[in-house]
Amino acid sequence: MSMDAALRTRAESWLQDDPDPATRSALQGLLTQAEEGGAAAQDEIADAFSADLQFGTAGLRGRMAPGPNRMNLAVVSRAARGLADHLLQDLGLDRPRVVIGFDARYNSQDFARRSAEIMAAAGCEVLLLDRFGPTPLVAFAVRHLEADAGIVVTASHNPPADNGYKVYLGARAAEPDGRGVQIVPPSDAQIAARIAAVGPVREIPVDGTDVQLLGEQLREDYLAGICALPDPEGPREVRIVHTAMHGVGTETALAALHRTGFGEVHPVAKQADPDPDFPTVAFPNPEEPGAIDLALELARTLEADVVIANDPDADRCAAAVLDPHLGDWRMLTGDELGVLLGDHLMRRHGYQGVMARSIVSSRWLGAVAEAAGQPEAATLTGFKWITRAPGVVFGYEEAIGYCVLPEVVRDKDGLSAALMVAEMAALAHSEGSTLIGRLDELAAEHGLHSTAQLSIRVEDLSLIGAMMERLRAAPPGALLGSPVTTNQDLSEGSVETTGLPPTEGVLLLSEDDTRVVVRPSGTEPKLKCYLELVTALPQGVTEAQIGAIRREAVERLEALKDELRKVLGAA
Repeated sequence: MSMDAALRTRAESWLQDDPDPATRSALQGLLTQAEEGGAAAQDEIADAFSADLQFGTAGLRGRMAPGPNRMNLAVVSRAARGLADHLLQDLGLDRPRVVIGFDARYNSQDFARRSAEIMAAAGCEVLLLDRFGPTPLVAFAVRHLEADAGIVVTASHNPPADNGYKVYLGARAAEPDGRGVQIVPPSDAQIAARIAAVGPVREIPVDGTDVQLLGEQLREDYLAGICALPDPEGPREVRIVHTAMHGVGTETALAALHRTGFGEVHPVAKQADPDPDFPTVAFPNPEEPGAIDLALELARTLEADVVIANDPDADRCAAAVLDPHLGDWRMLTGDELGVLLGDHLMRRHGYQGVMARSIVSSRWLGAVAEAAGQPEAATLTGFKWITRAPGVVFGYEEAIGYCVLPEVVRDKDGLSAALMVAEMAALAHSEGSTLIGRLDELAAEHGLHSTAQLSIRVEDLSLIGAMMERLRAAPPGALLGSPVTTNQDLSEGSVETTGLPPTEGVLLLSEDDTRVVVRPSGTEPKLKCYLELVTALPQGVTEAQIGAIRREAVERLEALKDELRKVLGAA
Protein backbone atom coordinates (compact mmCIF):
# COMPACT_ATOMS: atom_id res chain seq x y z
CA MET A 1 0.00 0.00 0.00
CA SER A 2 1.46 3.36 -1.03
CA MET A 3 1.74 6.29 1.34
CA ASP A 4 -0.84 9.09 1.29
CA ALA A 5 0.52 11.89 -0.91
CA ALA A 6 -0.60 14.73 1.37
CA LEU A 7 1.00 13.02 4.37
CA ARG A 8 4.25 12.55 2.48
CA THR A 9 4.24 16.24 1.51
CA ARG A 10 3.84 17.26 5.17
CA ALA A 11 6.63 14.93 6.22
CA GLU A 12 9.00 16.17 3.52
CA SER A 13 8.26 19.78 4.44
CA TRP A 14 9.11 18.97 8.05
CA LEU A 15 12.29 17.23 6.90
CA GLN A 16 13.50 20.39 5.20
CA ASP A 17 12.85 22.52 8.29
CA ASP A 18 14.16 20.16 11.00
CA PRO A 19 17.39 21.51 12.59
CA ASP A 20 18.37 18.15 14.14
CA PRO A 21 20.29 15.70 11.90
CA ALA A 22 19.28 12.77 14.14
CA THR A 23 15.54 13.25 13.70
CA ARG A 24 15.99 14.12 10.01
CA SER A 25 17.74 10.80 9.51
CA ALA A 26 15.07 8.95 11.50
CA LEU A 27 12.26 10.50 9.46
CA GLN A 28 14.04 9.80 6.18
CA GLY A 29 14.33 6.16 7.22
CA LEU A 30 10.62 6.00 8.02
CA LEU A 31 9.74 7.57 4.67
CA THR A 32 11.84 5.02 2.84
CA GLN A 33 10.19 2.16 4.73
CA ALA A 34 6.76 3.63 4.10
CA GLU A 35 7.37 3.94 0.36
CA GLU A 36 8.36 0.28 0.33
CA GLY A 37 4.97 -0.58 1.83
CA GLY A 38 5.98 -0.80 5.50
CA ALA A 39 2.70 -0.55 7.41
CA ALA A 40 4.36 0.20 10.76
CA ALA A 41 6.34 3.08 9.26
CA GLN A 42 3.21 4.49 7.63
CA ASP A 43 1.32 4.29 10.91
CA GLU A 44 4.15 6.02 12.78
CA ILE A 45 4.34 8.85 10.25
CA ALA A 46 0.56 9.23 10.23
CA ASP A 47 0.46 9.55 14.03
CA ALA A 48 3.53 11.79 14.24
CA PHE A 49 1.94 14.22 11.73
CA SER A 50 -1.69 13.86 12.85
CA ALA A 51 -1.56 17.01 14.99
CA ASP A 52 0.74 19.38 16.82
CA LEU A 53 1.87 18.31 20.28
CA GLN A 54 -0.43 20.35 22.47
CA PHE A 55 0.98 22.98 24.81
CA GLY A 56 -1.16 23.23 27.95
CA THR A 57 -0.95 23.93 31.67
CA ALA A 58 1.43 20.96 31.96
CA GLY A 59 3.57 22.39 29.15
CA LEU A 60 4.63 19.76 26.62
CA ARG A 61 5.22 16.05 27.10
CA GLY A 62 5.54 13.23 24.63
CA ARG A 63 7.67 10.59 22.96
CA MET A 64 10.95 11.73 21.40
CA ALA A 65 10.83 11.26 17.62
CA PRO A 66 10.45 13.34 14.45
CA GLY A 67 7.18 15.10 13.67
CA PRO A 68 4.99 17.85 15.13
CA ASN A 69 3.20 15.41 17.46
CA ARG A 70 6.46 14.33 19.11
CA MET A 71 9.13 15.86 21.35
CA ASN A 72 12.11 16.99 19.28
CA LEU A 73 14.38 19.97 18.68
CA ALA A 74 12.00 21.55 16.18
CA VAL A 75 9.00 21.40 18.53
CA VAL A 76 11.10 22.69 21.42
CA SER A 77 12.46 25.52 19.28
CA ARG A 78 8.96 26.68 18.44
CA ALA A 79 7.94 26.43 22.12
CA ALA A 80 10.91 28.56 23.21
CA ARG A 81 10.21 31.26 20.65
CA GLY A 82 6.50 31.19 21.48
CA LEU A 83 7.18 31.66 25.19
CA ALA A 84 9.60 34.49 24.45
CA ASP A 85 6.99 36.22 22.26
CA HIS A 86 4.41 35.81 25.03
CA LEU A 87 6.68 37.51 27.56
CA LEU A 88 7.81 40.25 25.21
CA GLN A 89 4.63 40.95 23.26
CA ASP A 90 1.60 39.73 25.20
CA LEU A 91 2.96 40.90 28.55
CA GLY A 92 5.09 43.73 27.19
CA LEU A 93 8.08 42.91 29.40
CA ASP A 94 11.40 44.60 28.78
CA ARG A 95 14.22 42.03 28.65
CA PRO A 96 12.41 39.34 30.66
CA ARG A 97 14.61 37.14 32.84
CA VAL A 98 14.25 33.41 32.18
CA VAL A 99 15.77 30.49 34.12
CA ILE A 100 16.23 27.21 32.25
CA GLY A 101 17.08 23.80 33.73
CA PHE A 102 17.02 20.21 32.56
CA ASP A 103 17.15 16.62 33.78
CA ALA A 104 19.42 13.78 32.64
CA ARG A 105 17.16 12.25 29.99
CA TYR A 106 18.23 11.85 26.40
CA ASN A 107 18.22 15.22 24.58
CA SER A 108 17.32 17.25 27.70
CA GLN A 109 20.51 19.29 27.67
CA ASP A 110 20.25 19.91 23.91
CA PHE A 111 16.63 21.01 24.23
CA ALA A 112 17.53 23.34 27.12
CA ARG A 113 20.53 24.83 25.33
CA ARG A 114 18.57 25.51 22.14
CA SER A 115 15.77 27.10 24.18
CA ALA A 116 18.31 29.35 25.89
CA GLU A 117 19.87 30.43 22.59
CA ILE A 118 16.49 31.18 21.00
CA MET A 119 15.20 33.16 23.98
CA ALA A 120 18.44 35.13 24.23
CA ALA A 121 18.22 36.01 20.54
CA ALA A 122 14.62 37.16 21.08
CA GLY A 123 15.73 39.68 23.71
CA CYS A 124 15.45 37.77 26.99
CA GLU A 125 18.01 37.64 29.79
CA VAL A 126 18.67 33.91 29.96
CA LEU A 127 20.12 32.04 32.95
CA LEU A 128 20.89 28.40 32.07
CA LEU A 129 21.85 25.79 34.64
CA ASP A 130 25.36 24.56 33.96
CA ARG A 131 24.42 20.88 34.40
CA PHE A 132 21.38 18.70 34.99
CA GLY A 133 19.50 19.12 38.24
CA PRO A 134 16.18 18.56 40.03
CA THR A 135 13.03 20.34 38.92
CA PRO A 136 12.52 22.05 42.33
CA LEU A 137 15.82 23.88 41.78
CA VAL A 138 14.29 25.78 38.86
CA ALA A 139 11.04 26.45 40.72
CA PHE A 140 13.21 27.85 43.54
CA ALA A 141 15.31 29.91 41.14
CA VAL A 142 12.28 31.61 39.58
CA ARG A 143 11.38 33.10 42.97
CA HIS A 144 14.90 33.47 44.36
CA LEU A 145 16.30 35.24 41.28
CA GLU A 146 13.06 37.14 40.59
CA ALA A 147 12.83 35.63 37.12
CA ASP A 148 9.85 36.30 34.91
CA ALA A 149 9.72 32.71 33.68
CA GLY A 150 11.30 29.32 34.18
CA ILE A 151 11.63 26.27 31.95
CA VAL A 152 12.52 22.72 32.95
CA VAL A 153 13.18 20.15 30.25
CA THR A 154 11.96 16.96 31.93
CA ALA A 155 9.48 14.13 31.52
CA SER A 156 9.48 13.52 35.28
CA HIS A 157 8.57 9.86 35.84
CA ASN A 158 7.48 9.05 32.28
CA PRO A 159 9.04 6.15 30.32
CA PRO A 160 12.60 6.53 28.93
CA ALA A 161 11.39 7.36 25.40
CA ASP A 162 9.60 10.52 26.59
CA ASN A 163 10.65 14.08 27.29
CA GLY A 164 8.80 17.23 28.27
CA TYR A 165 8.83 20.98 28.73
CA LYS A 166 7.51 22.48 31.96
CA VAL A 167 6.93 26.25 32.24
CA TYR A 168 6.71 28.52 35.28
CA LEU A 169 5.90 32.23 35.42
CA GLY A 170 7.15 34.68 38.03
CA ALA A 171 8.14 38.24 38.93
CA ARG A 172 6.47 40.64 36.45
CA ALA A 173 4.69 37.83 34.57
CA ALA A 174 2.54 36.51 37.43
CA GLU A 175 0.48 37.64 40.38
CA PRO A 176 2.18 37.26 43.82
CA ASP A 177 0.57 33.88 44.59
CA GLY A 178 1.59 32.57 41.16
CA ARG A 179 5.28 33.43 41.16
CA GLY A 180 7.33 30.31 40.67
CA VAL A 181 4.16 28.29 39.98
CA GLN A 182 3.32 26.34 36.84
CA ILE A 183 1.10 28.14 34.36
CA VAL A 184 -2.71 28.16 34.41
CA PRO A 185 -5.29 29.53 31.95
CA PRO A 186 -5.27 31.87 30.15
CA SER A 187 -1.46 31.84 30.00
CA ASP A 188 -1.37 28.37 28.45
CA ALA A 189 -3.66 29.37 25.58
CA GLN A 190 -1.78 32.61 25.01
CA ILE A 191 1.57 30.81 24.86
CA ALA A 192 0.09 28.12 22.61
CA ALA A 193 -1.17 30.79 20.22
CA ARG A 194 2.28 32.36 20.07
CA ILE A 195 3.85 28.94 19.39
CA ALA A 196 1.38 28.35 16.55
CA ALA A 197 2.32 31.71 15.03
CA VAL A 198 6.06 30.93 14.89
CA GLY A 199 7.31 30.63 11.32
CA PRO A 200 9.78 28.09 9.90
CA VAL A 201 12.11 26.67 12.54
CA ARG A 202 15.22 27.30 10.47
CA GLU A 203 14.36 31.01 10.40
CA ILE A 204 14.15 31.35 14.22
CA PRO A 205 17.11 33.52 15.35
CA VAL A 206 19.61 31.78 17.64
CA ASP A 207 22.31 33.44 19.78
CA GLY A 208 24.45 31.50 22.23
CA THR A 209 26.78 34.35 23.13
CA ASP A 210 24.42 36.03 25.59
CA VAL A 211 23.47 33.02 27.74
CA GLN A 212 24.60 33.16 31.38
CA LEU A 213 25.35 29.95 33.27
CA LEU A 214 24.05 29.24 36.78
CA GLY A 215 26.31 27.08 38.92
CA GLU A 216 27.04 26.09 42.49
CA GLN A 217 25.84 29.29 44.15
CA LEU A 218 22.25 28.60 43.13
CA ARG A 219 22.49 25.04 44.45
CA GLU A 220 23.96 26.34 47.69
CA ASP A 221 21.17 28.90 48.06
CA TYR A 222 18.56 26.21 47.45
CA LEU A 223 20.12 23.87 50.01
CA ALA A 224 20.30 26.69 52.54
CA GLY A 225 16.61 27.38 51.97
CA ILE A 226 15.33 23.84 52.49
CA CYS A 227 17.84 22.87 55.19
CA ALA A 228 16.57 25.67 57.44
CA LEU A 229 13.34 23.73 58.00
CA PRO A 230 14.34 20.71 60.16
CA ASP A 231 14.59 21.43 63.89
CA PRO A 232 18.35 21.48 64.66
CA GLU A 233 17.62 20.26 68.19
CA GLY A 234 15.49 17.32 67.06
CA PRO A 235 16.53 13.66 67.18
CA ARG A 236 18.63 12.28 64.33
CA GLU A 237 18.92 8.59 65.22
CA VAL A 238 17.34 7.02 62.14
CA ARG A 239 18.57 4.69 59.43
CA ILE A 240 17.48 5.80 55.96
CA VAL A 241 17.56 4.09 52.57
CA HIS A 242 17.29 6.48 49.63
CA THR A 243 16.64 5.88 45.95
CA ALA A 244 16.67 8.46 43.18
CA MET A 245 15.11 6.05 40.66
CA HIS A 246 17.99 6.61 38.18
CA GLY A 247 17.20 10.32 38.23
CA VAL A 248 18.92 13.51 39.31
CA GLY A 249 18.01 13.57 43.01
CA THR A 250 20.83 11.68 44.71
CA GLU A 251 23.38 14.47 44.99
CA THR A 252 21.00 17.05 46.42
CA ALA A 253 19.06 14.64 48.62
CA LEU A 254 22.20 13.28 50.27
CA ALA A 255 23.68 16.76 50.66
CA ALA A 256 20.50 18.01 52.35
CA LEU A 257 20.14 15.00 54.64
CA HIS A 258 23.79 15.03 55.71
CA ARG A 259 23.84 18.81 56.18
CA THR A 260 20.86 18.63 58.54
CA GLY A 261 22.45 15.91 60.67
CA PHE A 262 21.04 12.69 59.20
CA GLY A 263 24.27 10.76 59.02
CA GLU A 264 23.10 7.24 58.31
CA VAL A 265 21.77 7.46 54.78
CA HIS A 266 22.24 4.53 52.41
CA PRO A 267 21.62 5.15 48.69
CA VAL A 268 20.52 2.26 46.47
CA ALA A 269 23.71 1.98 44.44
CA LYS A 270 22.14 0.60 41.27
CA GLN A 271 19.66 3.50 41.13
CA ALA A 272 21.76 6.35 42.51
CA ASP A 273 23.39 7.68 39.32
CA PRO A 274 21.39 9.30 36.51
CA ASP A 275 20.68 6.85 33.69
CA PRO A 276 18.20 7.81 30.95
CA ASP A 277 17.50 4.14 30.22
CA PHE A 278 16.18 3.51 33.78
CA PRO A 279 17.53 -0.05 33.58
CA THR A 280 16.32 -1.51 36.91
CA VAL A 281 12.68 -0.42 36.73
CA ALA A 282 9.87 -1.13 34.30
CA PHE A 283 8.47 2.35 34.94
CA PRO A 284 10.49 5.04 36.81
CA ASN A 285 7.75 6.05 39.23
CA PRO A 286 8.03 5.13 42.94
CA GLU A 287 4.29 4.40 42.99
CA GLU A 288 4.55 1.67 40.36
CA PRO A 289 4.69 -1.97 41.51
CA GLY A 290 8.28 -3.17 41.76
CA ALA A 291 9.86 0.27 41.40
CA ILE A 292 11.26 0.33 44.95
CA ASP A 293 12.00 -3.39 45.27
CA LEU A 294 15.75 -2.78 45.38
CA ALA A 295 15.28 -0.14 48.08
CA LEU A 296 13.12 -2.49 50.15
CA GLU A 297 15.68 -5.27 49.76
CA LEU A 298 18.40 -2.97 51.09
CA ALA A 299 16.12 -1.73 53.90
CA ARG A 300 15.49 -5.28 55.09
CA THR A 301 19.20 -6.09 54.97
CA LEU A 302 20.15 -2.97 56.93
CA GLU A 303 17.12 -3.09 59.25
CA ALA A 304 16.42 0.49 58.21
CA ASP A 305 13.73 2.70 59.70
CA VAL A 306 12.46 4.28 56.50
CA VAL A 307 12.87 4.22 52.72
CA ILE A 308 12.72 7.57 50.95
CA ALA A 309 12.22 7.53 47.18
CA ASN A 310 12.33 10.43 44.76
CA ASP A 311 11.09 10.26 41.20
CA PRO A 312 13.62 10.97 38.40
CA ASP A 313 13.34 14.78 38.50
CA ALA A 314 13.00 14.77 42.31
CA ASP A 315 9.84 16.82 42.56
CA ARG A 316 7.96 13.91 44.14
CA CYS A 317 8.68 11.96 47.31
CA ALA A 318 7.50 8.58 48.54
CA ALA A 319 8.18 6.71 51.77
CA ALA A 320 8.06 3.07 52.79
CA VAL A 321 8.14 1.65 56.32
CA LEU A 322 7.82 -1.62 58.18
CA ASP A 323 4.11 -1.99 58.92
CA PRO A 324 3.52 -3.94 62.17
CA HIS A 325 -0.03 -4.72 61.03
CA LEU A 326 1.38 -6.61 58.05
CA GLY A 327 4.70 -7.75 59.48
CA ASP A 328 6.38 -6.47 56.31
CA TRP A 329 7.47 -3.31 54.53
CA ARG A 330 5.00 -1.30 52.49
CA MET A 331 4.79 2.01 50.69
CA LEU A 332 2.79 4.68 52.46
CA THR A 333 0.04 5.97 50.21
CA GLY A 334 0.30 9.53 49.00
CA ASP A 335 -2.61 10.43 51.25
CA GLU A 336 -1.03 8.82 54.32
CA LEU A 337 2.22 10.70 53.80
CA GLY A 338 0.26 13.89 53.11
CA VAL A 339 -1.60 13.78 56.42
CA LEU A 340 1.58 12.84 58.29
CA LEU A 341 3.45 15.80 56.82
CA GLY A 342 0.62 18.26 57.46
CA ASP A 343 0.21 17.04 61.03
CA HIS A 344 3.97 17.21 61.65
CA LEU A 345 4.31 20.74 60.27
CA MET A 346 1.48 21.99 62.47
CA ARG A 347 2.50 20.15 65.66
CA ARG A 348 6.29 20.37 65.50
CA HIS A 349 6.92 23.45 63.36
CA GLY A 350 3.98 25.60 64.39
CA TYR A 351 2.60 26.07 60.88
CA GLN A 352 -0.41 28.38 60.87
CA GLY A 353 -2.31 28.91 57.68
CA VAL A 354 -4.12 27.05 54.95
CA MET A 355 -3.49 23.34 54.60
CA ALA A 356 -4.32 22.63 50.96
CA ARG A 357 -4.99 19.44 49.04
CA SER A 358 -6.31 18.54 45.62
CA ILE A 359 -9.96 17.57 45.38
CA VAL A 360 -9.05 13.95 44.59
CA SER A 361 -6.91 13.66 47.72
CA SER A 362 -8.12 12.46 51.11
CA ARG A 363 -10.15 14.68 53.41
CA TRP A 364 -8.08 13.41 56.35
CA LEU A 365 -5.80 16.45 56.25
CA GLY A 366 -8.84 18.70 56.57
CA ALA A 367 -10.00 16.89 59.69
CA VAL A 368 -6.55 17.19 61.28
CA ALA A 369 -6.28 20.87 60.32
CA GLU A 370 -9.74 21.65 61.73
CA ALA A 371 -8.84 20.02 65.04
CA ALA A 372 -5.68 22.14 65.14
CA GLY A 373 -7.66 25.31 64.47
CA GLN A 374 -6.20 25.80 61.00
CA PRO A 375 -8.09 26.40 57.75
CA GLU A 376 -8.02 23.92 54.89
CA ALA A 377 -8.64 24.25 51.16
CA ALA A 378 -9.52 21.79 48.41
CA THR A 379 -8.36 22.77 44.94
CA LEU A 380 -8.41 21.41 41.44
CA THR A 381 -5.77 18.78 40.72
CA GLY A 382 -2.20 19.90 40.13
CA PHE A 383 0.22 22.08 42.05
CA LYS A 384 -0.53 24.96 39.71
CA TRP A 385 -3.77 25.18 41.73
CA ILE A 386 -2.71 23.83 45.13
CA THR A 387 0.03 26.42 45.65
CA ARG A 388 -2.25 29.22 44.50
CA ALA A 389 -4.61 28.63 47.43
CA PRO A 390 -4.61 31.96 49.34
CA GLY A 391 -2.61 31.69 52.56
CA VAL A 392 -1.27 28.21 51.80
CA VAL A 393 1.47 26.97 54.14
CA PHE A 394 1.37 23.30 53.12
CA GLY A 395 -0.13 21.54 50.14
CA TYR A 396 -0.21 18.04 48.75
CA GLU A 397 -1.81 15.74 46.21
CA GLU A 398 -2.24 11.99 46.47
CA ALA A 399 0.21 11.40 43.58
CA ILE A 400 3.13 11.76 46.08
CA GLY A 401 3.55 15.50 45.55
CA TYR A 402 4.21 17.74 48.57
CA CYS A 403 4.94 21.43 49.09
CA VAL A 404 6.32 21.96 52.60
CA LEU A 405 7.97 25.37 52.03
CA PRO A 406 5.80 27.44 49.66
CA GLU A 407 7.78 30.62 50.25
CA VAL A 408 10.96 28.84 49.14
CA VAL A 409 9.63 26.47 46.45
CA ARG A 410 6.04 27.15 45.39
CA ASP A 411 5.66 23.77 43.75
CA LYS A 412 5.93 20.15 44.75
CA ASP A 413 9.44 19.46 46.02
CA GLY A 414 10.55 15.92 46.76
CA LEU A 415 13.79 17.03 48.40
CA SER A 416 12.45 19.33 51.12
CA ALA A 417 9.71 16.72 51.67
CA ALA A 418 12.43 14.07 52.10
CA LEU A 419 13.92 16.12 54.95
CA MET A 420 10.56 16.15 56.71
CA VAL A 421 10.12 12.39 56.20
CA ALA A 422 13.53 11.83 57.79
CA GLU A 423 12.68 14.15 60.69
CA MET A 424 9.31 12.43 61.28
CA ALA A 425 10.93 8.99 61.23
CA ALA A 426 13.65 10.07 63.65
CA LEU A 427 11.10 11.60 66.01
CA ALA A 428 8.94 8.47 65.94
CA HIS A 429 12.03 6.29 66.57
CA SER A 430 12.99 8.44 69.57
CA GLU A 431 9.51 7.90 70.99
CA GLY A 432 9.65 4.14 70.46
CA SER A 433 7.11 4.34 67.66
CA THR A 434 6.93 4.42 63.86
CA LEU A 435 5.18 6.43 61.17
CA ILE A 436 2.51 3.73 61.13
CA GLY A 437 2.07 4.30 64.87
CA ARG A 438 1.45 7.99 64.25
CA LEU A 439 -1.07 7.15 61.52
CA ASP A 440 -2.89 4.90 64.00
CA GLU A 441 -3.03 7.77 66.49
CA LEU A 442 -4.47 10.10 63.84
CA ALA A 443 -6.99 7.42 62.85
CA ALA A 444 -8.11 7.06 66.45
CA GLU A 445 -8.56 10.84 66.72
CA HIS A 446 -10.14 11.62 63.34
CA GLY A 447 -11.28 8.32 61.86
CA LEU A 448 -9.40 5.96 59.58
CA HIS A 449 -9.38 7.44 56.06
CA SER A 450 -8.66 4.61 53.65
CA THR A 451 -8.04 5.47 50.01
CA ALA A 452 -7.44 3.64 46.76
CA GLN A 453 -7.47 4.34 43.05
CA LEU A 454 -9.06 2.52 40.13
CA SER A 455 -7.40 3.33 36.80
CA ILE A 456 -8.99 2.19 33.56
CA ARG A 457 -6.50 2.41 30.69
CA VAL A 458 -7.87 2.64 27.15
CA GLU A 459 -6.45 2.47 23.64
CA ASP A 460 -9.38 4.44 22.19
CA LEU A 461 -9.70 7.82 23.94
CA SER A 462 -13.39 8.04 22.97
CA LEU A 463 -14.06 5.28 25.51
CA ILE A 464 -13.23 7.70 28.33
CA GLY A 465 -15.91 10.11 27.17
CA ALA A 466 -18.37 7.23 26.81
CA MET A 467 -17.72 6.07 30.38
CA MET A 468 -18.18 9.60 31.75
CA GLU A 469 -21.43 9.92 29.79
CA ARG A 470 -22.62 6.57 31.14
CA LEU A 471 -21.84 7.65 34.71
CA ARG A 472 -23.74 10.92 34.32
CA ALA A 473 -26.71 9.24 32.65
CA ALA A 474 -27.05 6.38 35.15
CA PRO A 475 -25.18 7.20 38.38
CA PRO A 476 -25.20 4.64 41.18
CA GLY A 477 -27.86 5.11 43.83
CA ALA A 478 -25.62 3.69 46.54
CA LEU A 479 -21.95 3.04 47.30
CA LEU A 480 -21.34 -0.22 49.16
CA GLY A 481 -24.99 -0.19 50.18
CA SER A 482 -24.96 3.38 51.53
CA PRO A 483 -27.32 5.79 49.68
CA VAL A 484 -25.63 8.44 47.54
CA THR A 485 -26.47 11.85 49.00
CA THR A 486 -24.33 14.02 46.70
CA ASN A 487 -23.88 13.67 42.94
CA GLN A 488 -21.84 16.64 41.76
CA ASP A 489 -20.88 17.26 38.14
CA LEU A 490 -17.51 18.95 38.55
CA SER A 491 -17.77 20.45 35.07
CA GLU A 492 -20.39 22.73 36.60
CA GLY A 493 -18.29 23.56 39.69
CA SER A 494 -17.49 21.70 42.87
CA VAL A 495 -19.06 21.35 46.30
CA GLU A 496 -15.56 21.32 47.80
CA THR A 497 -13.88 24.14 45.88
CA THR A 498 -14.77 27.78 45.52
CA GLY A 499 -13.60 30.37 43.05
CA LEU A 500 -11.92 27.82 40.76
CA PRO A 501 -12.69 26.88 37.18
CA PRO A 502 -14.86 23.83 36.50
CA THR A 503 -13.09 20.60 35.65
CA GLU A 504 -14.16 17.41 33.92
CA GLY A 505 -15.27 14.90 36.54
CA VAL A 506 -18.00 13.61 38.84
CA LEU A 507 -18.02 13.50 42.65
CA LEU A 508 -20.22 11.05 44.55
CA LEU A 509 -20.69 11.08 48.32
CA SER A 510 -22.73 8.55 50.27
CA GLU A 511 -24.57 8.72 53.58
CA ASP A 512 -21.74 6.89 55.42
CA ASP A 513 -19.15 9.38 54.05
CA THR A 514 -17.80 7.11 51.32
CA ARG A 515 -16.53 9.33 48.51
CA VAL A 516 -15.73 8.68 44.85
CA VAL A 517 -14.24 11.15 42.35
CA VAL A 518 -14.12 10.05 38.70
CA ARG A 519 -12.11 12.07 36.17
CA PRO A 520 -10.02 11.57 33.04
CA SER A 521 -6.26 11.64 33.54
CA GLY A 522 -4.59 14.82 32.35
CA THR A 523 -1.43 13.07 31.14
CA GLU A 524 -2.30 9.45 30.27
CA PRO A 525 -5.03 7.58 28.34
CA LYS A 526 -6.81 6.61 31.56
CA LEU A 527 -10.04 7.17 33.42
CA LYS A 528 -9.23 7.52 37.12
CA CYS A 529 -11.50 6.82 40.06
CA TYR A 530 -10.39 8.05 43.48
CA LEU A 531 -12.00 6.18 46.37
CA GLU A 532 -12.16 7.07 50.06
CA LEU A 533 -13.76 5.32 53.04
CA VAL A 534 -13.97 6.85 56.52
CA THR A 535 -14.20 4.48 59.49
CA ALA A 536 -14.69 5.76 63.03
CA LEU A 537 -12.55 3.81 65.50
CA PRO A 538 -13.94 2.80 68.90
CA GLN A 539 -12.48 4.45 71.99
CA GLY A 540 -9.57 2.50 73.42
CA VAL A 541 -9.03 0.60 70.18
CA THR A 542 -6.04 -1.74 70.28
CA GLU A 543 -3.29 -2.14 67.70
CA ALA A 544 -4.65 -5.55 66.74
CA GLN A 545 -8.13 -4.11 66.25
CA ILE A 546 -6.76 -1.30 64.07
CA GLY A 547 -5.02 -3.91 61.94
CA ALA A 548 -8.26 -5.81 61.47
CA ILE A 549 -10.15 -2.58 60.62
CA ARG A 550 -7.48 -1.66 58.06
CA ARG A 551 -7.75 -5.07 56.38
CA GLU A 552 -11.53 -4.81 56.26
CA ALA A 553 -11.24 -1.35 54.66
CA VAL A 554 -8.96 -2.76 51.95
CA GLU A 555 -11.56 -5.44 51.18
CA ARG A 556 -14.34 -2.84 51.03
CA LEU A 557 -12.28 -0.68 48.67
CA GLU A 558 -11.84 -3.67 46.35
CA ALA A 559 -15.60 -4.25 46.42
CA LEU A 560 -16.16 -0.57 45.60
CA LYS A 561 -13.84 -0.89 42.60
CA ASP A 562 -15.96 -3.77 41.33
CA GLU A 563 -19.13 -1.69 41.70
CA LEU A 564 -17.59 1.18 39.74
CA ARG A 565 -16.36 -1.06 36.94
CA LYS A 566 -19.94 -2.21 36.41
CA VAL A 567 -21.35 1.33 36.55
CA LEU A 568 -18.78 2.54 34.01
CA GLY A 569 -19.20 -0.48 31.75
CA ALA A 570 -15.59 -1.54 32.31
CA ALA A 571 -16.24 -4.79 34.16
